[in-house]
Amino acid sequence: MESTLSATTTTIALFTVSKALNRKLCRTPLSQCLSSQLLTRRFRCISANYHHGNPFAFSSSSLMKLCAASVPPVRRRLECVASSAASFASGGGGGGGGVGGESSGGGGGGGSDGGDAKANLVASGAQEVSSLPSDVIVLDVGGMTCGGCAASVKRILESQPQVSSASVNLTTETAVVWPVSEAKVTANWQQQLGEALAKHLTTCGFNSNLRDSGRDNFFKVFERKMEEKRSRLEESGRNLAVSWALCAVCLFGHLSHFFGANASWIHAFHSTGFHLSLSLFTLLGPGRQLILDGVRSLLKGAPNMNTLVGLGALSSFTVSSLAALIPKLGWKAFFEEPIMLIAFVLLGRNLEQRAKIKATSDMTGLLSILPSKARLLVNGDAKDLGSMVEVPCSSLSVGDQIIVLPGDRVPADGIVRAGRSTIDESSFTGEPLPVTKLPGSQVSAGSINLNGTLTVEVRRPGGETAMGDIFRLVEEAQSREAPVQRLADKVSGHFTYGVMALSAATFMFWSLFGAHILPGALYQGSSISLALQLSCSVLVVACPCALGLATPTAVLVGTSLGATRGLLWRGGSILEKFAMVNTIVFDKTGTLTIGRPVVTKVVTPGCMRSTDSNENAHHTWSEVEVLKLAAGVETNTVHPVGKAIVEAARAVDCQNAKVVDGTFIEEPGSGTVGIIENKKVSVGTLDWIQRHGVNENPFQEVEDVKNQSVVYVGVDNALAGLIYFEDQIREDAGCVVESLTRQGINIYMLSGDKRSTAEYVGSVVGIPKEKVLSGVKPEEKKKFISKLQKDQNVVAMVGDGINDAAALASSDIGIAMGGGVGAASEVSSIVLMGNRLSQLLDALELSRLTMKTVKQNLWWAFAYNIVGIPIAAGMLLPVTGTMLTPSIAGALMGLSSIGVMANSLLLRFKFSSKQKQINGSYANAKSPFGP
Repeated sequence: MESTLSATTTTIALFTVSKALNRKLCRTPLSQCLSSQLLTRRFRCISANYHHGNPFAFSSSSLMKLCAASVPPVRRRLECVASSAASFASGGGGGGGGVGGESSGGGGGGGSDGGDAKANLVASGAQEVSSLPSDVIVLDVGGMTCGGCAASVKRILESQPQVSSASVNLTTETAVVWPVSEAKVTANWQQQLGEALAKHLTTCGFNSNLRDSGRDNFFKVFERKMEEKRSRLEESGRNLAVSWALCAVCLFGHLSHFFGANASWIHAFHSTGFHLSLSLFTLLGPGRQLILDGVRSLLKGAPNMNTLVGLGALSSFTVSSLAALIPKLGWKAFFEEPIMLIAFVLLGRNLEQRAKIKATSDMTGLLSILPSKARLLVNGDAKDLGSMVEVPCSSLSVGDQIIVLPGDRVPADGIVRAGRSTIDESSFTGEPLPVTKLPGSQVSAGSINLNGTLTVEVRRPGGETAMGDIFRLVEEAQSREAPVQRLADKVSGHFTYGVMALSAATFMFWSLFGAHILPGALYQGSSISLALQLSCSVLVVACPCALGLATPTAVLVGTSLGATRGLLWRGGSILEKFAMVNTIVFDKTGTLTIGRPVVTKVVTPGCMRSTDSNENAHHTWSEVEVLKLAAGVETNTVHPVGKAIVEAARAVDCQNAKVVDGTFIEEPGSGTVGIIENKKVSVGTLDWIQRHGVNENPFQEVEDVKNQSVVYVGVDNALAGLIYFEDQIREDAGCVVESLTRQGINIYMLSGDKRSTAEYVGSVVGIPKEKVLSGVKPEEKKKFISKLQKDQNVVAMVGDGINDAAALASSDIGIAMGGGVGAASEVSSIVLMGNRLSQLLDALELSRLTMKTVKQNLWWAFAYNIVGIPIAAGMLLPVTGTMLTPSIAGALMGLSSIGVMANSLLLRFKFSSKQKQINGSYANAKSPFGP
């Protein structure tokens, strides 16, 4: 009978699973079905359903092998992944949790199976956290210096037959590759294809590596990248010091004639040979890497900014060398030009590298939200410390029992099985008030346990946690290709080729035709000499210094101005994009509001009557006395409301009374109580103080104030007073919203809070009710941003919490308040370090002025070349008999760069005057709640 039942169960299970698989495969593209992780998870879910209450259940790996014979279209694919899937699927029912949502797929039977899964995971190392969809390849790409490099990497990747499309991010130095479906034919196709692409990029001059998946691996990759950036910064600093030392020596030589005839040894610094040596040493020393990179890029057919700078430096040096070696040419040597050019370029590069390192120094904020260790309960006795053992969080599996002590971060999503406490979920939800957790309550990984000890059953471990989902959303948003590239990088390649072609055409014309057509023009030397001189003048006068400095200098001044005023920019492209923003979305808590509870008022009855005949009878309690007693009790708690009461007492110079040792009691979610000056003081909910003897309530009813909460303060058996508190709206929020609206910018507010509170805040700051969305989850914020972008809006998101990270990263411009968590700051494009909302107006005006300056610089650079190149080519020679010598051309080249830099420096004065106007619009603004 038992064998018959087993065979019957096997047949039914096989038939049902085959049907389920066929239905899923019919609705899923083949390219996704070939993913080993996707198949594993589907079989794991199916297997978990059969494990629950079924003694004849199959393991998921067994089901895969059985169904491989029953579903011919995927037999070969399943055979390829069966072996690798076995290690993932060995958890049985316990492995099904965390795939479908809050509840586990195999919640009932997760105990023993979960333990087996954990053992397998520990044996294999650690559970990997997929940071991106499993059908893409992520490469870490080095050697990219500008948008032209990023475009070259994208072109190289997309030229490969196995690649469908690619996205390159210059800021994060990563490339995301979407392969064609035909490339996914083996179990380890990702590693094979990824390594092949990385090797090909390295051969092309971009040192690349295949990105390892998993949270721990991501952290290691980030640390390695940061170390490489620090190393490059140190090398850049050394080259910068050497280049400016050589520049100073060169300038000293030009000033040698001021020292008089007696200082003959000083005149050696003015000799042509000495300047030639300085120039050559500069090109082979500090400028070596810059020039080599430019030459390599030119040879690869992808000239970049280094190509432009290197071409100018080498042209200047070549012309000067010819003038020194062939004096009869009558040319003037200007060896100082390449020295000064390299010095200024290295200065800009060094400052840019410093800004990048500072901007990425808090990237670990998102990763550090999840702890690395967990306290695993071994024998089920939570009171016995010896029954707990520390294990890596990556080894946890569904069904495990873990202990979370006060002050610990929750290591995995789960359900409270024992204990009572309050949890600070502000890093996850963005809301400041802690939440009471009782047996049966759900807790999220990354939240902080404030006071009580909790026993938690794991439901979603590792990368399956809600925090892991946010992390994947953030990385996916960051992997998108930047929509705007620097204009100079877009035109640099064509400009360089054009200048070289014009130089060659100039030489050909004057050497072959000019002497015959315009014989009077040859007033000095031969036609070859004139042609060589004019062609070199074209190269020198058209040196792309002005074009190369047009954007970087303005961006450098703009970002420096921002830094001095508490604005942290992630790069020059952010300035350009922010200037085009027409829609701004605000988070509520911590953005439009302060983000922490603040006491607003203390209410006391006129006279307190007690049934006891003690000294408290008929005592009138003042607001200060109530605040003093409440603060005395709350000094011993870590609850934000308690901290707000203590801060309010300090603000009125009220010294806290001390609680008698051993009398303090705190119940999470209810309140605190203690003995102060022979009085029993209770602070908390009405039920709490009544449980501790308060039976007199002189308040007929408690005033219900919008956006405010209340705590009760009891003294002995009487209600002494009420303390109201709220998350106050920022003083400048209304003025900022009004100013942005006046500029024609659409304003929205998203909040995870209840509707009444969100609409109240929106009405106070001036946001219409129809543009206020409440109860919005992190992933819904990201979807709302995407919806606005689809309507052709350039969207900026302003937030401060980890729950805003995905929306910040997916928006065109993410703006983080300085008081927010590091992760929000990291994924954002702009950080308001002063934590003042009014800085948003400064940032907007600064971006507009900077982009206006960039356009002026580019206009000047192009106009200069359009006018200067024909003159350098000899256009005025037949008419006026004048021409530009290389020395004059070099001087004009220098003036063009000086003009660009001078205009960029004027940005300081322009912004200062504009900022005074901006400050005047809200300098006299008052808080919505009074002064």
